[in-house]
Amino acid sequence: MQMIYNSPNYCVVEFPPQDNHLAMKAGGTRSWTKTVQSEIFIDGALAVRFREHVQKLMQEEQSLEYVDEFLGQFDILMNQPVILH
Repeated sequence: MQMIYNSPNYCVVEFPPQDNHLAMKAGGTRSWTKTVQSEIFIDGALAVRFREHVQKLMQEEQSLEYVDEFLGQFDILMNQPVILH
């Protein structure tokens, strides 16, 4: 697991692909909103596209507000409550 983004509002961690694990063959991304305390786990092809987009934003050195705005598009999908951290 590697944290790829952390702001006052969101955190994104990446799980590397695991050849010996069918569900994690493409890896996965866990994102959560700190303000609402909810999260989402994305795997498969969607995780690959999500990861590429976040990495592109980081390479472009976008502001935290810009990246948070991008992540905010996923708020409606973040319906799993964060219990412990």
